[in-house]
Amino acid sequence: MRIGELAAATGTTAKTLRFYESKGLLPSANRTPSGYRDYTDDALDRLDFIRRGRTAGLTLSQIREVIDIRATGAAPCGHVRELLDTRLAELDRQIADLRALREAVARLHDDATHADPADCHEEEVCRYL
Repeated sequence: MRIGELAAATGTTAKTLRFYESKGLLPSANRTPSGYRDYTDDALDRLDFIRRGRTAGLTLSQIREVIDIRATGAAPCGHVRELLDTRLAELDRQIADLRALREAVARLHDDATHADPADCHEEEVCRYL
């Protein structure tokens, strides 16, 4: 299938497909006699794998590592487990940071809710921020 057909079938763009190909995430496509890229159905599977990796929060570089390991004939399961362990730790930190931020904003909101505009000082823009 041509690049536009593959892009439409996977909900991406031709520009993204060319980028993935240039970075080795997507194998180089065969070319038609007129020079058009001619992708096989394997490209659909590869793009689905890339999408799943991105959904899990992996970077394109990390996805490329997994692809490279598989290309050697080795199973990338251990490496993927390490990547997912790291990703889970990152998510736990982000969740903790967001909870702390929410508590801080809730305190500011509570203070602002009970504010008396007569108590505002001209030299401050706003004491609640």
